[in-house]
Amino acid sequence: MNVATATTRRLESYVKGQWVAGSGDGALLTDAGTGEPVAVISSSGLDFAGALAYGREKGGPALRALSFHERALMLKSIALMLNGERDAFYAESYRTGATKTDSMIDIDGGIGTFFVYSSKGRRELPNTRVLLDGDVEPLSKDNSFSAQHIMTPLQGIAIHINAFNFPCWGMLEKLAPTLLAGMPAIVKPASQTAYLTELMVRKIVDSGILPDGALQLVSGSAGDMLDHVTDQDVVTFTGSASTGRMLRTHKAIVGNSTRFSMEADSLNSCVLGADAEPGTPEFDLFVKEVAREMTAKAGQKCTAIRRAFVPRGQVDAVIEALRARLSKTAVGLPADEGTRMGALASQDQREEVRARIADLAADGEIVAGDPDNPVLASGNPEAGAFLNPVLLHCADPHGAENVHDVEAFGPVATVMPYDDAEEAVALTQKGKGSLAASVFTNDPAFAEQVVIGMAPFHGRILIGNRDSAKSSTGHGSPMPGLVHGGPGRAGGGEELGGIRGVKHFMQRTAIQGTPRLLAPVTGRWMEGADAGDTSVHPFRKSLADLQIGDQVVTKPREVTLADIEHFADFTGDTFYAHMDDDAAKANPFFDGRVAHGYLIVSFAAGLFVDPAPGPVLANYGVDNMRFMTPVYPGDELKVRLTAKEINPRATADHGEVRWDAQVTNQDADVVAQYDVLTMVAKQWPLPAEG
Repeated sequence: MNVATATTRRLESYVKGQWVAGSGDGALLTDAGTGEPVAVISSSGLDFAGALAYGREKGGPALRALSFHERALMLKSIALMLNGERDAFYAESYRTGATKTDSMIDIDGGIGTFFVYSSKGRRELPNTRVLLDGDVEPLSKDNSFSAQHIMTPLQGIAIHINAFNFPCWGMLEKLAPTLLAGMPAIVKPASQTAYLTELMVRKIVDSGILPDGALQLVSGSAGDMLDHVTDQDVVTFTGSASTGRMLRTHKAIVGNSTRFSMEADSLNSCVLGADAEPGTPEFDLFVKEVAREMTAKAGQKCTAIRRAFVPRGQVDAVIEALRARLSKTAVGLPADEGTRMGALASQDQREEVRARIADLAADGEIVAGDPDNPVLASGNPEAGAFLNPVLLHCADPHGAENVHDVEAFGPVATVMPYDDAEEAVALTQKGKGSLAASVFTNDPAFAEQVVIGMAPFHGRILIGNRDSAKSSTGHGSPMPGLVHGGPGRAGGGEELGGIRGVKHFMQRTAIQGTPRLLAPVTGRWMEGADAGDTSVHPFRKSLADLQIGDQVVTKPREVTLADIEHFADFTGDTFYAHMDDDAAKANPFFDGRVAHGYLIVSFAAGLFVDPAPGPVLANYGVDNMRFMTPVYPGDELKVRLTAKEINPRATADHGEVRWDAQVTNQDADVVAQYDVLTMVAKQWPLPAEG
């Protein structure tokens, strides 16, 4: 057995603003491919309560003082910095057993997640510190009492307990939405591969991009950290279901109702459609995907395919095709050019997988791969944690128990037959909740039945066929914009999901009151709130001068029958309600010929637009347009335009302004209501270039 030497690196934790080495002998971490010592890890002696308090008291206020856009730009800066350090990360990643391709998933995938969240934060969130959730809820007829849901960052710390298989992505995919929400985090990676996480955290800390206390790292055991959680904290866990259940029922987590999100092991499925016979693109794509999911990261992926369900008549063809493909998978040292699958993370992990293969073999037979005698392209089978891909066949999936309950967290999958779509759905459901599933079919009816039947039991489902073959991201790739999680056995949590992931670290609160006081709290003007300045047309104001509530009320304009007929002739919209009085009267909604909705909007623009060059640079859209009351020839229209929401861009000389446009007739009835979206200069006149 390899032992630590005097020169073996000792991993450190980053807590309370400094790097600290744990006390005691610690545990030895070894290279997955060679078995050589890599580092010693220990968290003994760390002040966990102090670390949590430091994050809450130092990092939290600093992050919450920033807007969403400022935090998003911070993510981009970190991603750019990490991009320049990839060579160092790759060199360390090989020691985890990951090949270059595996490392790309972990390292580039994690950095890419930061880029995506940075972009989404600036594109989909306002440049504010409060996020509005939904529309205003009127609570009185006279608009004197209303409500608005808002979301604000929790004032605790997020504790991220991560798995060994993705030491970079596993950290970054949780950190991105946490930091964007405005919450500090403390990361506790799995010890086996913590040396790669520690290296990445060092680079982030050294960059100085994050405020003090925004990110901390625990290298080693979590100690008594969870004893100190509060109602404002969040705990996320990725790992085994048994460990997750233990953490979820921790006394402090239960007692404080601390938010807990779990992503656990799951028996993910892949279904071959009844139409996908040998020779079809879908059959070939299915075989390729199952083999890829078995061998990527040596099968150490929470989304990897564990159960492959195929039409009974195709079982032999599928097994033969998979056997042929897997036999070409060169297993060896991760850094070697010819290696297609590296080692498992440790020899202990290999022995665990071998034991689970034995459990699965009780329900079927091994049809490809020898778990006890790996055939290697390079490396020492005694020193490294190598294992060839192992494929099993279970002829009776209904009578089997282990195949739907035991996960071999390695390059292992089981092929099983089904007779019809209903049975295929029922078999996938035996996994009791999974992160991901896939269906390979070119038959819309089969896809509809199977996907809808599987959906309640899965967090994500991929439909694969010939049309998306070149662009598909594949069965096992969590995407930043999509939820990553699953029900039941998979943990019941959700990570990622774009802005959905950000909201997990925020509190939703319903704010009730008079609109005059709600508007300054929410940063959005609402019906019933005070009007602002009406003495100057708001289109003459730059963002430096414009205020929420600034308003203009236009003079009226009559709509004539000639206007309606001209608009119909000019646009080609000769719908009968605009052109035929008798037909319009027969319509239950109208009393005669009516004006076009778009004519009303066009006239409204003509009424409120200030034509001279000014701070309003462009109109880029209209939201929530509704036509409420018919407009007849002879009606008079006027517009009330109010600055509803102001959103300056952090990195541009302009921002977005949302205007509330209300069009009324001579009886004060609202005929149209909508939001106008414009780009407005921060200063006017525009600064001279150069």
